[in-house]
Amino acid sequence: MSESDYDRLGTDADEVVTKASRTVELGRRGFVIAVLVFVLLVGQLLPWVGPHVGWQVLLGQGGGIPQLFAVTSTVIGVLASALTLMTRRWWLSWVCAMGGWFASVDGLLAIWSQQSSVANGATGRGPGIGMVIALVAIILLAAQWMRTAWSRT
Repeated sequence: MSESDYDRLGTDADEVVTKASRTVELGRRGFVIAVLVFVLLVGQLLPWVGPHVGWQVLLGQGGGIPQLFAVTSTVIGVLASALTLMTRRWWLSWVCAMGGWFASVDGLLAIWSQQSSVANGATGRGPGIGMVIALVAIILLAAQWMRTAWSRT
């Protein structure tokens, strides 16, 4: 081999190492994350606030706090997770992990807002099954993304 062949081989090896250092290997965890994203989407089709389903709450019906949870769970739980699953970028797994925990807090506040007293003293109707499913899914997603983000060597 000539010296230029060694240089090219060294350059190729450096490129592979650089690319590998910026990605995460998902394995079975990628499948679990994909299933949880699907569960989150199913939760959007079920009732959240009274007669309003999740996607209606996302569009502004049902109150501000549930809408905030609908937005954060959709942006982080569905869109960012899908982008991270496709690109396998390590920094995006951190975005999904941190955003997932933020959305989890939003979800707890959204459920609390549906169980609290309203201004006239009447107790809220409680959260719909879709909101509860979405909260469980986003908590599990955040945990999976956190494990993924920390798994990089």
